[in-house]
Amino acid sequence: MVGRNVRRLRIAAGLTQAALAERMGVDRAYVSGLELGQRNPTVVTLWHIAQALGVRVGPFFGDRVGRQRGR
Repeated sequence: MVGRNVRRLRIAAGLTQAALAERMGVDRAYVSGLELGQRNPTVVTLWHIAQALGVRVGPFFGDRVGRQRGR
């Protein structure tokens, strides 16, 4: 779920994997591995991704961004 949401948010921000990787200071293959679920990001990594995308960390864990509680 986290990788799928990272990909969705990256695309929504208009960034390529390479551009996100550059903002994070990692290799593009690392971003690809995250999005494919082949890597398990730490909380610190999620924070770096959120900073690079200009979002909060919470949307990485939900089915949809902006979904309200109780729905």
